[in-house]
Amino acid sequence: MLEQQRRKGRTEVTFVLPADTPPGPVSVVGDFNEWRPGTHELTPRPDGTRAVTVTLPAKASHSFRYLAAGDYWFNDDNAEGPDGNSCLTT
Repeated sequence: MLEQQRRKGRTEVTFVLPADTPPGPVSVVGDFNEWRPGTHELTPRPDGTRAVTVTLPAKASHSFRYLAAGDYWFNDDNAEGPDGNSCLTT
């Protein structure tokens, strides 16, 4: 799930996943962090989910995927993109 808050000239995007699905550490990896694993690792929230917030330029499109333990790559079901990755527009 993605949560977005638009601010002047930028958008704060929060990437949210259930606490243990998939198990182990998960990071969001995309063109906004040069596809580097571990740069934006999701952390637990009080409501039982995990999340990380990334500030991105407004009015731009970004490709991303999640990377979990065991080299398990997966997309966000709510952000299917045309290139096989997840996609979001800020």
